[in-house]
Amino acid sequence: MQVSETLSDGLKRELKVVVPASELDGRLESRLQELKSRVRINGFRPGKVPQSHLKKVYGKSAMAEIVETLVADTTRQALSDRGEKAAARPKIDITEDETEANKILAGEADLVFTMAYEIIPEFQIADFKGIKVERETADIPDEDIEARLKEIGESSRPFEAVDRAAKNDDRITMSYLGKVDGEAFEGGADENATLVIGSNRFIPGFEEQLVGVKAGDEKQVEVTFPEDYPAEHLAGKAAVFDIVVKEIAEPGKVVFDDAFAERLGVESMESLRETISKQIETQYEFASRQKVKRQLLDALDEKHDFPLPESLVEQEFENVWRQVTHDIEHHGKSFEDQGTTEEEAKTEYREIAERRVRLGLVLSRIGEEAEVEVTEDELQRALYEQVRSYPGQEQQVMDYYRNNQEAVQALRAPIFEEKTVDYILELSEVTEKKVSKDELLAEEEEEHDHDHDHDHDH
Repeated sequence: MQVSETLSDGLKRELKVVVPASELDGRLESRLQELKSRVRINGFRPGKVPQSHLKKVYGKSAMAEIVETLVADTTRQALSDRGEKAAARPKIDITEDETEANKILAGEADLVFTMAYEIIPEFQIADFKGIKVERETADIPDEDIEARLKEIGESSRPFEAVDRAAKNDDRITMSYLGKVDGEAFEGGADENATLVIGSNRFIPGFEEQLVGVKAGDEKQVEVTFPEDYPAEHLAGKAAVFDIVVKEIAEPGKVVFDDAFAERLGVESMESLRETISKQIETQYEFASRQKVKRQLLDALDEKHDFPLPESLVEQEFENVWRQVTHDIEHHGKSFEDQGTTEEEAKTEYREIAERRVRLGLVLSRIGEEAEVEVTEDELQRALYEQVRSYPGQEQQVMDYYRNNQEAVQALRAPIFEEKTVDYILELSEVTEKKVSKDELLAEEEEEHDHDHDHDHDH
């Protein structure tokens, strides 16, 4: 293999790689020798097929596999020999001339290709020990626990069938078939749907039209899907639902006692309140953690400034911009509605993309130098969470991750990041600050423009 540098401009590199035809032919002969004992060809005894015949039958396909492997191996070796780390997978350019390609596959011409890539920049990690951060904490108001308890009570309230017209707070059991422009649509039918009038679970305007219906009634409900409805093909569309009412049931009284707790699988009301308190506490801890992490990342961002691989920035920007434009279109808004222009928004989000890439590289380096590791158990737990998110498709999800290393890396990256943040926190000056619940939760929604999981596979 011969490697020569044809471009070195900032972080950009381009190499020309030449693998002699003699090496290709040698690999082909070895490959055909392996095939000799395995293939069965009519007219020849096993293991006795002449090499020339094997080459005629399998030579081209075998050489294609050899070339594919060689490109991957030599690319990896070239980077290793140069002591470089590519920011993204190198772009490989091999001749598209059919005659030349056939000569390579026949072992009659050298394999020549170029690889273009950007390198991970060399930079010094600034001293991050002693970063000052403020951890906000909040007490859990008793009324929040009671409010959550009331929500649970409402969702498990007993109902009793009645023979009268439906009114607010009644539960209706019904079948329905929804149509848009006279055509039934996917997800618009159910044979035994239950709906509490006034719960606002269905499309706006739907529940109000059920007031006054009785068991056995048939009714048409006319509604319009909201403009921001998640299913884009239905958003803003007028629909008609054919309803058949099966039962009207009125709500019974919820008694918050130990028997109520036991029906939920908890031994007592005291234990239920403790469980609710822990759930709220977990929510508070997450909000506090996000704010602490934001402070750490802000401090790290201020301490580092170095050239960034354009390919990584562009990839990150495309991801961000795709989400931004989707949200704009989905909600029927424009950049002007948000007090900006498309160009100004692009500038802002490109800066966000640059920040993410820069922090990704910094956290990756800090984590590597601190020997932060993601254990197999941690990866398995993350995988289990993914599997649980797709009930009925567990095997397909498992197979996807088993055959896709990039997907596994996507599971690993956020775990690595959080463990690296923990490592930095241990070396930081952390002060506690007691705040109200509203203050603690106030900025949770602002996280969309900063610091989502970074890609550490650099």
